[in-house]
Amino acid sequence: MKTVFFDVDTQIDFLFPSGALYVPGAEKIVPVVSALNHHAASNGILVVSDMDAHAENDPEFRHWPSHCVAGTLGQRKPQETLLEKRVLIPSTPGAYPIGDAQQVLLEKQTLDCFSNPNLTALLDELNADRYVVYGVVTEICVRCAAFGLLKTGKPVELVTDAVRSLDDAKAKQMMEEFTAAGGHLITANQIIQ
Repeated sequence: MKTVFFDVDTQIDFLFPSGALYVPGAEKIVPVVSALNHHAASNGILVVSDMDAHAENDPEFRHWPSHCVAGTLGQRKPQETLLEKRVLIPSTPGAYPIGDAQQVLLEKQTLDCFSNPNLTALLDELNADRYVVYGVVTEICVRCAAFGLLKTGKPVELVTDAVRSLDDAKAKQMMEEFTAAGGHLITANQIIQ
């Protein structure tokens, strides 16, 4: 069974108290995200790490504080979540070969990773049988990725101990809707055995 992991928005601005749009408690999932990403690399599983890459005057900043501006420290992923062989796929439409990459850094400028016009072609190329999703924020960007992947018709699993939310009630509702739509909840230990 070919699996692809989706590591959603695990960027410094979201994960740490000094970040521009800190998600409370998110620093606690960094070791879990790191373990999942390195488990994937050790088992030949590609990790798609979607990442905000905003312009300084991004329209999103009308609704959210400025965060993850392209090229800033806050836009980066923590070093321990990065894999050795990685490629960048920007939001500019084009052909971006992934070769032997272990990790794809997929840039986006909106909440939804599917706003990157290259994602659908990448998923077609990968032809996965299963997706595993984790990251931040559970009820926002993780929701977009999880529900977008469910539309592929393939099984999608959400790693409950590798996500963090801004609103626990909305995150609980999201997980209920996700399972009702056919998604599965799983823990990191169930994956890394």
